[in-house]
Amino acid sequence: MTELVRTPSGAEAQDLAAARRVLQIEARALDSLAALLDGAFTRAVDILLHVKGRVIVSGMGKSGHVARKIAATLASTGTPAYFVHPAEASHGDLGMITPQDAVMLLSNSGETRELADLIEHTRRYQIPLVGMASRAGSTLLTRADVALVLPQAPEACPNGLAPTTSTTLQIALGDALAVALMGRRGFSAEDYRVLHPGGSLGKKLLRVADIMHRGEALPIVREDAPMSEVILEMTRKTFGCAGVTDGEGRLTGIITDGDLRRHMAPELLRRQASEVMTPAPKTVRTGALVAEALGFMNARKITAVFVLEEGAGDRRPVGFLRIHDCLHAGYS
Repeated sequence: MTELVRTPSGAEAQDLAAARRVLQIEARALDSLAALLDGAFTRAVDILLHVKGRVIVSGMGKSGHVARKIAATLASTGTPAYFVHPAEASHGDLGMITPQDAVMLLSNSGETRELADLIEHTRRYQIPLVGMASRAGSTLLTRADVALVLPQAPEACPNGLAPTTSTTLQIALGDALAVALMGRRGFSAEDYRVLHPGGSLGKKLLRVADIMHRGEALPIVREDAPMSEVILEMTRKTFGCAGVTDGEGRLTGIITDGDLRRHMAPELLRRQASEVMTPAPKTVRTGALVAEALGFMNARKITAVFVLEEGAGDRRPVGFLRIHDCLHAGYS
């Protein structure tokens, strides 16, 4: 059995005091950054929005780690982007950057020498350059097309050396750019789902249209269909029910296995679908989230629903959804 490490007396208070100090320093810096934002931020958004190629993000050291995160956030929210390491850029990866692209470089000081070749490459080929640094007069910001100046703020490190506050500011400003770009693009939850098909994010945004049965799989009969035909249709489609439509193809009722049992009599096969169906069946729309559809069925104690087209004024069925389909998609 692993022996627990004994916490020295007073260490908890010391740890909590250090943590609160860090968070307070960084929170104040973020407030300063928000107050400092001006038209340069909008010009940076314009550059990243209208680029015909991709946004290349780069930085060295801790700024490089932040740059990777910013590139990933941009790419996942509708702005194609990737990270290029500045050292690799100087040894051939500059060829990955074209005049159709835009470049965003991160450096706390603005004097990171490893960025020199990237800066020169953008100036030589007139590639738009967005710089992010804390010194307005630095080499990076004076040569950039748009200078995003970070506020002068102390690092939260007790020695004032380890990148802490500065990297927090970079991450926050990168997030701000990504969110502003989402707003400009009208980037929707559906767009987000397309770019995040795996894991819980994709599942939460899965819609009925993504998993419903459609086309020839739908068990559909007309109101005037004899029950013998209805039973054959229910047997062929194996869903245990059939939708009933009028002459215009609009859904007017549903016949389930339960309806067959309730109407069981020698004359059942001589009756028409309209005489046996349950009228005005419950439905969902194609655009509904699967989680919503599952909740809808559970609340009404039904196991399947027909699906109508999102926004359509009529009741023509375009799909069929069972609770089993939702469970198979990972919902419960």
